[in-house]
Amino acid sequence: MNYWEKEIETLPRGEINKVQVEKLNHIIGVAMQSEYYGNLYKSKGIKPGDIKNIEDVTKLPFTTKQNLRDNFPWGFLACNKKEVVRLHSSSGTTGNPTVIFHTAADLDNWANLVARSLFTAGVRDTDVFQNVSGYGLFTGGLGFQYGIEKLGALSIPAGAGNSIRQIKLMQDYGTTAIHAIPSYLARLYDVFLEEGLDPRRDTKLHTFVIGAEPHSEEHRRRIEEMFGVKAYNSFGLSEMNGPGVAFECTYQDGLHIWEDAYIVEIVDPVTLEPVPDGEVGELVMTSLNRQAMPLIRYRTRDLTRFLPGDCPCGRTHRRLDRISGRSDDMFIVKGCNIFPMQIEGVLMKIPEVGNDYLITLDTVGDNDELIVEVEVKREWFSGDLYKLDKLTKDIIRKIRDEVLVKPFVKLVEPGSLPQSEGKAVRVIDKRVKI
Repeated sequence: MNYWEKEIETLPRGEINKVQVEKLNHIIGVAMQSEYYGNLYKSKGIKPGDIKNIEDVTKLPFTTKQNLRDNFPWGFLACNKKEVVRLHSSSGTTGNPTVIFHTAADLDNWANLVARSLFTAGVRDTDVFQNVSGYGLFTGGLGFQYGIEKLGALSIPAGAGNSIRQIKLMQDYGTTAIHAIPSYLARLYDVFLEEGLDPRRDTKLHTFVIGAEPHSEEHRRRIEEMFGVKAYNSFGLSEMNGPGVAFECTYQDGLHIWEDAYIVEIVDPVTLEPVPDGEVGELVMTSLNRQAMPLIRYRTRDLTRFLPGDCPCGRTHRRLDRISGRSDDMFIVKGCNIFPMQIEGVLMKIPEVGNDYLITLDTVGDNDELIVEVEVKREWFSGDLYKLDKLTKDIIRKIRDEVLVKPFVKLVEPGSLPQSEGKAVRVIDKRVKI
C-alpha cells in the first residue's frame, strides 16, 4: 500500500480543479457567516457561485495577518461559538495575536491530513513515533499528536527539550520515527555523544520529520548522516491548521501540497500578480475544508515556488520547493516565528531600558541563538551588580514569555550600540548557513 487515500492523492489535474471550484464556492458561503468576510464580500458583491473556474480565485481579495489582528478575537469566526472545541494561537505581539478556531470536524480533517502526510513520508502504524515538539497553543504538538494517532502508530508525546530524557524514551520504547525542529537535532546528537552513545547503533531510529524553521538541503543531509536516518521536510502554518499542509514523500523531491484541502497560489510580493511556474514568489493559500474559520487568499509571506514535472511517487498534487525565506522582516529561531517589534514592545515597557537595542542572530555551537543587547538608562547603569543581574533576568523572562525563546541578554551603556545614518539596524543575522 503506497497511499493513505489513493483516490484523492492520484486525482487527475482536471478533477483536482473541479473539486477545488466546488469547494471554494461552498467555503465562500461558510466564510460569509463571519463578520469580516460577510461585510467585505457583501460590499464587493461577492457571493457563492461566482467561481466558475479555478482562475476566478484571483477575483477575491487577499487576507492578511493584520486583518486577523484587527478583527481579534471573533471577527473571522464563521460558526456558532458552541461549535468551537479548540483554539490555537501565535505568540502575542505588541498588538493582538492571531487566533485560529476549530470545530470537531475541523480537527478530524486536520488529523487526517497529518496522517496522510506522515504516511507519504513512509511512517506506518508499526512505528513508534516520538513527538519532540512543544504542546499547547503551538500547533506542532497536538497537530502531530492527533495525526499519528489517526495513523495508528504508538505515539510518545515527549514535548520539547530535556535531551537526556528524549534519548531514554527512544531507547526504552524503541522509537523509530521522531518529529523535531532541525536546529535542535545537532544538540541532541551532541548529547548522544556525551553519553557515550551512537544513535546509529544504540537506537532503532529510521525516520525524522523536520520543519517549523528554514533549513538548507545541506543541513538536512548532515542530520541524516549523523543519525543514520531519512529526514523528510514538512510545512505548515497555524492559519491553515498547522502541520500537514505539505509534506515530502520518500523521494524527497519537493513538498506535496494537498490540493483537496487548499488552493495554492504564488504571487509577486510587490505586484501581487501570479508569477510563472518555477519562479519564486509569495505563497498565498485558501483553506477549503475548515468550518470554524476558513481563510481565503491568505498571504503567508513565505517565499517558495512550484516545482515542475511529476513526482515518481505517482501523487498528482502539486509540489512546493522548500521555503526559502519571508517577504517581511520576520525571523525564525528554534521553530518560533519572531518579529523585532515583539521584542521592542517588551523592552519599551521596562523603565530602566533606554531607547536603543540590537538583536543578533548567531550560531553558538550548532544551535541558533537569539542575542539581545539592551541599552540601559545612565542612572541605572551603575556598579550595582545585583541590580543589573536582576534587570537582566527580568528582561530574559519577559522576552521569553513573549516570543517563546530564551534569549541571551547583554546590558550596555547608553550610546554604545552602533549608530546608523539611515534607518536603525535592529537585526543582524550572523548565523552559519549550513
